[in-house]
Amino acid sequence: MPTSTVNISFQSDLLRQIDSIAKEESRSRSELIRESARMYIDRKNRWKSIFTLGETLQVQNEITEQNIFDEINAVRNKNI
Repeated sequence: MPTSTVNISFQSDLLRQIDSIAKEESRSRSELIRESARMYIDRKNRWKSIFTLGETLQVQNEITEQNIFDEINAVRNKNI
């Protein structure tokens, strides 16, 4: 897969932390940052899927915001 080089600015403290972890794991700074980007994108996509599912279920089951508040209050009152 073709690659591109990018320049990124980091605050000194963050760069020290990146370098420290890269050294601990015996890999390059670039490898660590690439993996971090992949993990961020994966997490973002998972949350997007979760919210999409929630919105779909909300519409299918005609759930309102008030229904949610009522359910939360019912659970809280049960635990008192």
